[in-house]
Amino acid sequence: MLKLIVGKKGSGKTKTLIDHINAAAAASKGNVVCVEKGPVMTYSISHKIRLVDIEHYDVSGYDALYGFLTGILAGNYDITHLFVDATLRIGGRDLSALADMLQKLQKVVAERGDTEVMFTISCDKSELPESISGMVL
Repeated sequence: MLKLIVGKKGSGKTKTLIDHINAAAAASKGNVVCVEKGPVMTYSISHKIRLVDIEHYDVSGYDALYGFLTGILAGNYDITHLFVDATLRIGGRDLSALADMLQKLQKVVAERGDTEVMFTISCDKSELPESISGMVL
């Protein structure tokens, strides 16, 4: 299942994401992974979370992000939750390319069946392409 936390900058998306991450860490019987851009959440989330700073891997653009995330999922079938913060800072402001990537990723997640994936998106919900507006929390 793919979910989006959407809102303008400063609307509390990362705080909401942190709450979801910590809840997943407490409930999960597998691995919880969080991808972020820069060390933003280091001291805010449980030590049980595998925190990945994407800046160390020179990932930019949605094709690269898709490959990075599917590589994480392929490398460990025990991942129950995957969280991505600052999605537009990683992939860019092209919301159409974002929608294409999310639709491809949704197929991968659906095949796995038991993994929840959540992204933060810094824009107004009305700016999202219609194809992904149903993913918004």
